[in-house]
Amino acid sequence: MYYSSCALNTCTICSFFHFVPFDRIEACDSLMGQAIASAFKSLFGKQDVRILMVGLDAAGKTTILYKLKLGEIVTTIPTIGFNVETVEYKNLKFTMWDVGGQDKLRPLWRHYFQNTNGVIFVVDSNDRDRVGQAKQELEKMLSEDELRNAVLLVFANKQDLPNAMSTTEVTEKLGLHSLRQRNWFIQGCCATTAQGLYEGLDWMSANIKKSMK
Repeated sequence: MYYSSCALNTCTICSFFHFVPFDRIEACDSLMGQAIASAFKSLFGKQDVRILMVGLDAAGKTTILYKLKLGEIVTTIPTIGFNVETVEYKNLKFTMWDVGGQDKLRPLWRHYFQNTNGVIFVVDSNDRDRVGQAKQELEKMLSEDELRNAVLLVFANKQDLPNAMSTTEVTEKLGLHSLRQRNWFIQGCCATTAQGLYEGLDWMSANIKKSMK
């Protein structure tokens, strides 16, 4: 009689519990851990952002990249392929891809489009002869579906030169006002002195954060 009572109690207790396989428990723990890590990263960590920096050759892309990265001017040669560096700014970790701008290299830009949050298009404000070519390359690039959500920052570089086009003139030459479906901004700058570079990054940081919400 006593044994029978224990068996009954055992059955009663078991009826209140549901067996969960260990692999499901581990999966739940993993998901919970990821969620907690993501929450802490959003509160205290730096968000990873992918930036593509392009433009015609000799526009000053590599000089800008290393001025932002190192805070100094480095001796550069024409980029054959790409340079990639991480720049931390305003609670964001920018992974910046500086891709060569020579004529034969431009078709390769498309290989860097995927997962891009922002595009920095660098223009030599003193190169009046090729600004039309820059416009064509910009339009071609922005027509790609992979960049449909990327914000656009145009650096009108070499503003220190006496014959440089103003940002208003560069805006007109590139037809930026026709980009009605694109979040864009133009910033005059001088890569060698860093003038205007951080103002541009301020805009990009704020607008990428908005797009990631």
